[in-house]
Amino acid sequence: MAMSPVPSHGGHHLAPAFGGTGISPAASHSTPRRRRTGALLAVLSAVIICVACIGTQWGANVAYDDARESFQDAVVQTTSGQNQLEQDMAALMATTDAASAVAAADTGSLMDPGAKEVLTAALAAAADTEASTSVLVDEALPTAEKKPTWAWELFGEAAELNEERDTMSGLRSELESARMAADDAAETVNDAGTTAILSATDAAGAFEAAHVSARNLDILALRNTAAGLVGVETLDSAVSGTYEQLEAAAAAMLSSEQAEIAEKQGALFEARTEAEAFARSLAPGVLLDFDWSAYVNGYGDADSMGGLATWWYGDPGYATIELSNSVAALWPSARSQALIAHEVGHAISVKCEGMYDDSNPQSIEAWATAWAISQGFTDAANGTSAYGPPPQELVAAAAGCR
Repeated sequence: MAMSPVPSHGGHHLAPAFGGTGISPAASHSTPRRRRTGALLAVLSAVIICVACIGTQWGANVAYDDARESFQDAVVQTTSGQNQLEQDMAALMATTDAASAVAAADTGSLMDPGAKEVLTAALAAAADTEASTSVLVDEALPTAEKKPTWAWELFGEAAELNEERDTMSGLRSELESARMAADDAAETVNDAGTTAILSATDAAGAFEAAHVSARNLDILALRNTAAGLVGVETLDSAVSGTYEQLEAAAAAMLSSEQAEIAEKQGALFEARTEAEAFARSLAPGVLLDFDWSAYVNGYGDADSMGGLATWWYGDPGYATIELSNSVAALWPSARSQALIAHEVGHAISVKCEGMYDDSNPQSIEAWATAWAISQGFTDAANGTSAYGPPPQELVAAAAGCR
């Protein structure tokens, strides 16, 4: 018998082509796609983080290097400022040392008291300046540590370097102000010191005139030393040393003057002093020393008088006149005056070198006698009694020696 085909029931009862899970083919492809995307995002995030870290590290290095370079420049500039201040301080101290020597040398004989006061005040102010500025010269400057590794360390160190750089900027301003203060102090001390010195050199002439009895060589030392300080503008060790010599010369003048006055003491003191002043009046500008003795050239007893002159040519020349005590005892007789005029005739030769023959004793004595006669001293003690009358032409020539 014929039978109809058994129905296959479609695919309902067939096993799924992809197993019996009941999941469609489309659904089976969704999970791997999500995993790949997540991995990609993770990798991308890691790359971004890595790049950010690298960028941060690079930026930290750049910031540190810039800060360090700026810091080192500041150190160099500040060190230069300290060196310059040190040089200015050395100049100030050299000036104050010289000025202090000048102030210490002052004995009150020459320097104007007011100028001395100004100098003392300037030195005191300069000492304060030296004390305050020396601290800046000695101030230690910071140094950069070894470069760190990590970004956070680099940023921190860079910030510290920048802060120290700014601090040094302020220090440089202080150094510059200190330099100006040191320069001003040095100038003030220099001006005060030179003014004080010049006041002393200006007073040297009056000091000499007040102490004519000082010995010639001491007077010449004062003159020559004072001449070396005229117009001084810069105070240094050489100038202060010369000023010390000037004060020493003044002190020597006072000492020799006292010795000379002591030698003249006694009953004839006033006569000796007047006789010396008379001699100086005959030859103004000629330095004269005087020595008094009981006998000169073997004369001095009773009414006899003795005199002797020794002179030195130079610029200026000077002379020493020796007189017997009898000259003072007979003062102010015409005889005493005439004898003194004869000796001054010898002494004044320092102003008239070449006006007569000074190569032999006869012409030398004839000149001194002629000079005394030309001055109006006619007493025979003018040299006529001892050497005879000089030629009239020599008297005329001697009259030109003033």
